[in-house]
Amino acid sequence: MKTTREDVRNIAIIAHVDHGKTTLVDELLKQSGVFRENQEVAERVMDSNDIERERGITILSKNTAVFYKGTKINIIDTPGHADFGGEVERVLKMVNGVILVVDAFEGAMPQTKFVLQKALELNLSVIVCINKIDRPEARPGEVIDEVLELLLELDASDEQLDCPFVFASAKGGYAVKDLGDEKKDMKPLFDTILDHIPAPEGDPDADTQILISTIDYNEYVGRIGVGKVDNGSIRVNQEVALVNHHDPDKFKKVKVSRLYEFDGLEKVEVAEAKIGSIVAISGIADLHIGDTLCSPEHPDPIPFQKISEPTIAMHFMVNDSPLAGTEGKYVTSRHIRDRLFRELNTDVSLRVEETEDADRFKVSGRGELHLSVLIENMRREGYEFAVSKAEVIYKQDEKGRRLEPMELVYIDVPDEFSGTVIQKLSLRKGELQGMSPSGTGYTRMEFSIPSRGLIGYRGDFLTDTKGNGVMNQLFDGYALYKGDIQYRRQGSLIAFESGESVTYGLFNAQERGNLFIGAGEKVYAGMVVGSNAKAEDIEVNVCKTKHLTNTRSSGSDEALKLVPPIVMSLEQALDFIDADELLEVTPEHLRLRKKILDSRMRKRAGAQNK
Repeated sequence: MKTTREDVRNIAIIAHVDHGKTTLVDELLKQSGVFRENQEVAERVMDSNDIERERGITILSKNTAVFYKGTKINIIDTPGHADFGGEVERVLKMVNGVILVVDAFEGAMPQTKFVLQKALELNLSVIVCINKIDRPEARPGEVIDEVLELLLELDASDEQLDCPFVFASAKGGYAVKDLGDEKKDMKPLFDTILDHIPAPEGDPDADTQILISTIDYNEYVGRIGVGKVDNGSIRVNQEVALVNHHDPDKFKKVKVSRLYEFDGLEKVEVAEAKIGSIVAISGIADLHIGDTLCSPEHPDPIPFQKISEPTIAMHFMVNDSPLAGTEGKYVTSRHIRDRLFRELNTDVSLRVEETEDADRFKVSGRGELHLSVLIENMRREGYEFAVSKAEVIYKQDEKGRRLEPMELVYIDVPDEFSGTVIQKLSLRKGELQGMSPSGTGYTRMEFSIPSRGLIGYRGDFLTDTKGNGVMNQLFDGYALYKGDIQYRRQGSLIAFESGESVTYGLFNAQERGNLFIGAGEKVYAGMVVGSNAKAEDIEVNVCKTKHLTNTRSSGSDEALKLVPPIVMSLEQALDFIDADELLEVTPEHLRLRKKILDSRMRKRAGAQNK
């Protein structure tokens, strides 16, 4: 018989990127007494990964728990970026309600719509938290209307439309139910959680049933499965069966060796967990997301939605440049293969396929950011490899026509730049769907554009809007192929010979375009050392030294003035490379190069492709 467990609440915090989810979780942790009075606490304590801290984004969902008025509140902090939407989809299976965080100035944004839609589809209770009400340009009244319009647009039920609104400043550490209330602490939000989020339901006397929604990985204990106890209970040393709704043949008896519950930021070992508890289980080697742990006598898997398919792919390959193996710790195809397949342990939205070439792997993900985070993690771990330009994944319809992934792009820019943005995106097959004023002096535009039209656009966008534009994108299904797009209007400056770059050679080369390298750097023939303003590639000799004569000394080089080189970030480098180029990634350098290094062979290949 189903009963509710009143001393537990399970919630997820969902929002568009940068609306303050992680900061809000920080405050809930602080005010529930998880930290000691005098304890030093890092900002955004939930973003534990270096890249998450540097970029200020959440990549992996995180579990934590707080106690309030004798009730344990399990909180899951989720990512806001569309590229990590796979994370959001699956963690929502563990909770009974969500806190939708919306910025009091920006209002409902594209990702707000995406995460809210997922929550409504699962029939979860919603609390809307209008955050950042202390911003000078905050407009909470209008934002309430925007959220209600969004709920209507997404066909929310009457109960969901009747959701409570809470106003907060996560940074200021307070929440209020009405804007006129005294701004003191987070209690109004805690009380709203207890009043409006249903307690978890389940049958405590039934057989065990736990759906694994997230996988954590630890070098010491291996895979750790995180999920909610839907029915029955689970104990240490209990024998359970591993089954999967989408794989009816899967059945394996396993033993639970360790069981943890969350308490603050810690995992605490427990002997037993009951319905409604969110638990972490270690000791099961072959555990995957979407698996159900249940009693061997009644193997009954819990249905689980399939994760959205990847839309972008690139090739990861062994670095074969003349400088290969000089900077990385892990350089062989076996190293790269093991690392990519290990990533599949925790990342559901990723696909890794082996190709006919043993040194090359096809890696598919949800977007450029998704794949660039993997590349950045690997180079920090000491891997050296090369990657190709990102390509979209095409499909075919019943008539054999080519379909391509489409994106909805929402852009907020100062009014004077809107013309440039429209012009650039229309060249990339973007269609303007709507345009409206957004705050003082800003315009909001909505485009429908092929995913491939956005590859390499972000750098141009930041330049065109002088860094003041905001761009958000959302996957919008597949549509008929829109025609060819010319990506790059610049050619490359290619090193003519191997050696070390010198000032004299660079001084002559910089007249041809913008350089990516300075003096004293190792270069090799076929390496891309700069960009040319014209469309064709030009070979330059950056290692060329001045011939010495009786009247000229070598010291006269010092008077030559070099323009500072453009140092690209990983994303900019991935955006810049063309179809016939690769990005060489090492722990110390990012080098752009031609796929074919030999200039004669490159010309021959170019002539054959025409």
